[in-house]
Amino acid sequence: GMQSYLQALLSLYKLYCPEQVTITLPGKMKTYFKNPEGPWKAAITAVRKRNQGTSPLSQRMFLGTSQPQSRKRKWNAHLVIPASSTNTNNLEEDRHMNSANESFPLEQLQTFPQLLQNIHLLEFPSQMGSVLTNPLLLHYMNCVKDESIYLRLYYWMGQMLQEECTWCVVDNSSEEEFKGFLETIYKSECFLQARFSACEEFLYKTLPLWDGHCCRSEILSLLSWISINSFSDIKPYIYDPLAQLFFTSSIYFKCSVIESLKELLQNWLNCNEFQMDLELSS
Repeated sequence: GMQSYLQALLSLYKLYCPEQVTITLPGKMKTYFKNPEGPWKAAITAVRKRNQGTSPLSQRMFLGTSQPQSRKRKWNAHLVIPASSTNTNNLEEDRHMNSANESFPLEQLQTFPQLLQNIHLLEFPSQMGSVLTNPLLLHYMNCVKDESIYLRLYYWMGQMLQEECTWCVVDNSSEEEFKGFLETIYKSECFLQARFSACEEFLYKTLPLWDGHCCRSEILSLLSWISINSFSDIKPYIYDPLAQLFFTSSIYFKCSVIESLKELLQNWLNCNEFQMDLELSS
């Protein structure tokens, strides 16, 4: 039958190869396919704006998708990682249920001995982003292997990276704030000796649009923590974009890329050696 998505596909075929589609199609149909030129238009506009000072676009564009102004950015013009604070709603519930099992307030967590003494009374804050700037909570995150914790951080980090990327969001000029955010993520990955999947997905999506200049040291540092599954998986998203920049850039950039790939190999070897040690000990 003539389902709407088949009509959309046939209309796309008829646009490029009209001789191949002889049937009559409706004139007005819902758009089912995004404009493939969206990311390049956004990148070109960003370069023009940076070099010539042209007027910003009326809409944000991230990989060809218009993004509305976030509520956080509406009321706060700066990229701010939230501070650690206790989830007061859950704390009140705990008090009513059992005063003996009251949660330890995160505001009072200042030292590592406090973490050890109260680790069974801790709970993560409602704003998971605050974990990135709190070494004690990062220690706690390493001890508590809860998938929901990583899922909450995944959604928050993915949204922040999407909204703040200075070369994908055309009307965003806060490069220094974004650099600081990427540096915080990198330090957290080094602390945990593990990658954040949201950050890895961000690199896969945006590296083909990267100019090799904006946030250079931060991006190359984050590349050293991506997972190495197979060469065929990461070649089109990581190596090919880097190769284009590598052969057209300065010696300094070439050395920086080689240094980043060397650190990627070291991190991969260290993680695999640790995993092998665990398997042998078990």
